[in-house]
Amino acid sequence: MPIEMVIRKLRLHSELPDADIAALRSIVAPVKNYPEDSVIIREGEPSTQCCVILSGFAYRSKVSEQGKRQILSFHIAGDMPDLHGLPLKRMDHDLTTLSKAQLGFINHDSLERILVTRPALARALWRETLVDAALFRQWIVNLGTRSASGRLAYLIAELRQRLGAMGLVANEQFSFPVTQSKLADALGLSVVHVNRVLQAFRSQGILDLKRRVVTLGDLEKIVELGGFDSLEDDTSPA
Repeated sequence: MPIEMVIRKLRLHSELPDADIAALRSIVAPVKNYPEDSVIIREGEPSTQCCVILSGFAYRSKVSEQGKRQILSFHIAGDMPDLHGLPLKRMDHDLTTLSKAQLGFINHDSLERILVTRPALARALWRETLVDAALFRQWIVNLGTRSASGRLAYLIAELRQRLGAMGLVANEQFSFPVTQSKLADALGLSVVHVNRVLQAFRSQGILDLKRRVVTLGDLEKIVELGGFDSLEDDTSPA
């Protein structure tokens, strides 16, 4: 079943009884296919359901008063990027597909009903939002303190860890269907600056981004440049 990617992610950090897993499976609506650059939900819209990414990539973003977009985070298969909408009920940012994507949806009312009687599942989803918040804090540090090369290195190291945990990295290669323009919007840099950093990494054999695939030539160097601190020890099941 497509929802298995979400279950796999929750089990990375939480122990879940089979009955809770069955309950979660029972409330996911049929899969919907989205093309690249499709808006899933816009800032200001009411939130009545949670989406689960079954395949593909998405990103969160906000647009400033001057019209400049800031990409806040990238999301992969297994993520529930609008889970916080369950208590808040209104989106404070845009959620958009980065690539072709398959999404499932969980109605808020259905989810709230099963969480009342399934505390282990409630704790798992709560922990999921806390892990997401921890990634946000690290991302703020990344944008506020690191050089251009450090910012990109951190992003790649984080994605490599998250995708690897979902079985989506092979031979130090993984899909990342991002344009240099969107990288610039995520890293707070110009497109020209992003291009220079990518060229430098390529010439040094550190990494290459070609045809929507990242190839890591020196993972240790990427981790060092990005100051990447793995969250794995803090998020594994107790």
